[in-house]
Amino acid sequence: MTDPVAGRGPDAAAFPSTGADAAGTPVVDVPAGQWVEAARHVRDTLGMDFFDWLSAVDIPDGDPPGADVVVHVASSSRPGPPGGAPAGVRRLLLRTRVADADPHLPSLTSVWPGAAWHERETFEMFGITFDGFDDGSGDWLRPLLLPDGFEGTPLRKAFVLAARASKPWPGAKEPGESDAHAAPGRRKTLPPGVPDTAAWGPRDPGAPPPDPAPTSSGPARTGGERGAPAGAPRRTGARSPRRGGARPLRRDEESPDA
Repeated sequence: MTDPVAGRGPDAAAFPSTGADAAGTPVVDVPAGQWVEAARHVRDTLGMDFFDWLSAVDIPDGDPPGADVVVHVASSSRPGPPGGAPAGVRRLLLRTRVADADPHLPSLTSVWPGAAWHERETFEMFGITFDGFDDGSGDWLRPLLLPDGFEGTPLRKAFVLAARASKPWPGAKEPGESDAHAAPGRRKTLPPGVPDTAAWGPRDPGAPPPDPAPTSSGPARTGGERGAPAGAPRRTGARSPRRGGARPLRRDEESPDA
């Protein structure tokens, strides 16, 4: 990978490329004190005149703990060989670490005025103050997305979501957290007319057929009397006398012994 910074300008050696992201975009890490100087060098010397976005990544276990502020810029010109196709878009990621002990960083609004909205969002989401911020309105850093009076920095990993504090989270908050409280799994049943794969399907040659699974908890019943086995004839006519003696008399009948 060619170094997009070193070797271009008298101060280029102060901002060497330190790597690339997953897409192959070069990354340049600079100290927070040289943030604005590096941005001007990238714009004026390297021709990265197109400001794309600015954001931050919370690094609580870093050294020092803090947040990485990242700027993605590109070149609006695509020079190529004479008579040939234009080259691809040149891109660059400028990154610096802002420690939690002093969450201040110079503003880039003097270099790219379009960074104003991005710095306002990073300010309210990560708690990073951009010194010298100026968006032309005369107002200082103010919320962009959150309502007035909101407390906290929602994109910090230490921020507790209100939904998790008020009631149990319905899903897994972190890997393994919800395993102990998982609801017991329901017994899987087959839809009507779908055969059981354990009793139906291809078998190895010579293998005995599997035992058929019971289709119900008792013998099959037809239109006969309740409790009668399948195929038994239905009884008609007078009912048999009650067990333990003759049926009781009604009030209008007389006993044969009277």
